[in-house]
Amino acid sequence: MPANRSLLRGAIAALAALPLLTLAACGYGSEAKDDSSSQKIAAGAKKIDGLDSVKIGYFGNLTHATALVGVQKGFFQKSLGGTQAEYQIFNAGPSEIEALNSGAIDIGWIGPSPAINGYTKSDGKSLRIIGGSASGGVRLVVDPKKIKSLKDVKGKKIATPQLGNTQDVAFLNWVAEQGWKVDPESGKGDVSVVRTDNKVTPDAFKSGSIDGAWVPEPTASKLVAEGGKVLLDESSLWPGKKFVITNIIVSQKFLTEHPKAVEAVLKASVDTNKWINANPDEAKAAANKQLEADSGKALPANVLDPAWKSIQLTDDPLASTLNTEAQHAVKSGLLKDPKLAGIYDLTLLNKVLKDEGESTVDDAGLGAE
Repeated sequence: MPANRSLLRGAIAALAALPLLTLAACGYGSEAKDDSSSQKIAAGAKKIDGLDSVKIGYFGNLTHATALVGVQKGFFQKSLGGTQAEYQIFNAGPSEIEALNSGAIDIGWIGPSPAINGYTKSDGKSLRIIGGSASGGVRLVVDPKKIKSLKDVKGKKIATPQLGNTQDVAFLNWVAEQGWKVDPESGKGDVSVVRTDNKVTPDAFKSGSIDGAWVPEPTASKLVAEGGKVLLDESSLWPGKKFVITNIIVSQKFLTEHPKAVEAVLKASVDTNKWINANPDEAKAAANKQLEADSGKALPANVLDPAWKSIQLTDDPLASTLNTEAQHAVKSGLLKDPKLAGIYDLTLLNKVLKDEGESTVDDAGLGAE
């Protein structure tokens, strides 16, 4: 009997631990799995702001190429010195904003719509945009057998990654400009907007359950590899063919308490973009290697090459285009008129750019006082 009681207690303890393990596995993001995501700190390196670590979030998308390459090539760790760079990978903007608000991450690469939503829902208290990262890399890809022209999109099923995400807002705005009506919440109307995770969109396209998708890279090029045709590149809708697709954000608390650490991450970002532009082929390979480490699968050349070409990396947050994207969300019925004054603080970025001999960037009148 004593032995049986001991076994029973052990079994109960093991069962009790299961919810805890499940919760841990279902956190805000999954940590990168290769050695580059926890590079060793150089001997004698000093901590920045006395911090043991800085927690950085990003998506496993090529539109987050700065983060992918910065992790893979060790730019962040080098800049942070004796402070450990730690990483979390996200699949959706809202979960990254939640992680930022809770302190699970300090700094993140993210799309404009989640940044706008996070800022407005917190009454301007949760985050600041502190830098740019990428422009472009978004396309409308369709089944050429079903859709031969832009007018043929009416009546079809078009996927976007998530309700209210950056591409969802862009597509709803484009639909409205065609004079078509769609309920923004349900996605029902003259076009059926099907919110589908980027991971499953290629399979949905291949099976015929969607007729096309307005998606970022590399999903767009994956659809092309499945027989899709690029019907529209979103960059063609913007002045100068530039619009923000990825920003760098930081929690206001972390920015106030640890500006030296924030500056170090921004320096790493600027250095990474400079290295990418000087070494495009090596950078493309590095980004793909990090994607493989984060997701377990590298991109084939017929997806990687066209996807990489459609993205422009930039330190400039392209602030004027963020304001335009916010107005698109308002017109689409997904957002009430947002108060974006103060969403940017480009002070540290401009300091880094000046130190590097580069031109400073503008906040379009939306900077923090």
